[in-house]
Amino acid sequence: MKTGVRIQLCIMMFLEFFIWGGWFVTLGTFLGRNINATDGQIAQAFSTQSWGAIVAPFIIGLIADKYFNAERILGVLHIIGAGLLYMMYGTTSFALFYPFVLGYMILYMPTLALVNSVSFNQMKNPAKEFSLVRVFGTIGWIFAGLLISYFFHWDSDVGISAGLLKNTFLMTAIASLVLGVFSFTLPKTPPKAQSPEKLTLSEMVGLDALKLLKDKNFFIFFLSSVLICIPLAFYYQNANPFLVEIGMENPTGKMTLGQISEILFMLLLPYFFTRFGFKKTILVAMLAWAVRYLLFAYGNTGTLGFILLIGIALHGICYDFFFVSGQIYTDSKAGVKYKSSAQGLITLATYGVGMLIGFWIAGEISNSHTLSNGTHLWDAIWLYPSGFAAIVLVLFALLFKSEKIDYKS
Repeated sequence: MKTGVRIQLCIMMFLEFFIWGGWFVTLGTFLGRNINATDGQIAQAFSTQSWGAIVAPFIIGLIADKYFNAERILGVLHIIGAGLLYMMYGTTSFALFYPFVLGYMILYMPTLALVNSVSFNQMKNPAKEFSLVRVFGTIGWIFAGLLISYFFHWDSDVGISAGLLKNTFLMTAIASLVLGVFSFTLPKTPPKAQSPEKLTLSEMVGLDALKLLKDKNFFIFFLSSVLICIPLAFYYQNANPFLVEIGMENPTGKMTLGQISEILFMLLLPYFFTRFGFKKTILVAMLAWAVRYLLFAYGNTGTLGFILLIGIALHGICYDFFFVSGQIYTDSKAGVKYKSSAQGLITLATYGVGMLIGFWIAGEISNSHTLSNGTHLWDAIWLYPSGFAAIVLVLFALLFKSEKIDYKS
């Protein structure tokens, strides 16, 4: 791959995740503090990610794989998305905000697959080359959080009171417009329908892989993947409002510790996976989920502030050790015939169904633990996802039989 193309792909990935991280992390705080949304309404807003994940395979399967170049669709979606983000910037009520965020996430979630398609199309050896491009996405997410907290101070008490968090939508609208225009300069990625290896819609959604559920071990893993997304939803939905409410300074910037740890544990994963095997790797990830929420429940911004930072930093283990290991396991179980279908099925089940349920439960629990002054009983709230993750861990440990998985980087 030529250096110029590699630079283009890195810029694309940086902007793709800068946009997502630039508004999604502080969404709960913005909704609760600036437009007086209830916990149930905040859950609805976060659930748009799941609806986007459910709709995404249909958009990719029906349009991108058959009629138009991936880079052109990427450009169009981000340009339209820029307009929707700008509309969110100007809203002052949840009734107006929700249609815009729903429309935006239905358009944004397919772009996650499109940037991968554009990247893979330019690579001779994706196994070696893709990670060097994808890491710029994580850097983009980190950079957005650092800007919000340490440069603009939008998430400070003064900034939130002044309504400055709405500027996250303006910032990302500009970035989305830039990426939309930039996308038309990316290398051409023709529709897969022109290739003998085209995927059917059922393969993209993952329906062909349902046969794999006959395998008891894969079924247990599949069910665990859906269930573990319930406590995952608590983190996405509640972490930033929690840190803001208890008075942590620069909460969004400090939450980037989670993405920094992602990079570190991604490097450690191959060793851990080959040394301890798939089952133990998954169990460590589930244990990390349970522990991080206990740390959130008993931490504070005083003498125990450091355990909150440890809880944030555990995100790398929680995410990489479970989801990346799960992708490897799914790939090995599916074989050549069902590779794409199986990955599509897991994505639909986790980011779609699992997190949709999780956001709803998180909203209900948060709402039931809200005090009359609008604050929350966070110690009690965090015990729910911690306990749930522990239950999933025990079930997986008892029901999943150890099996050797060949790891290929």
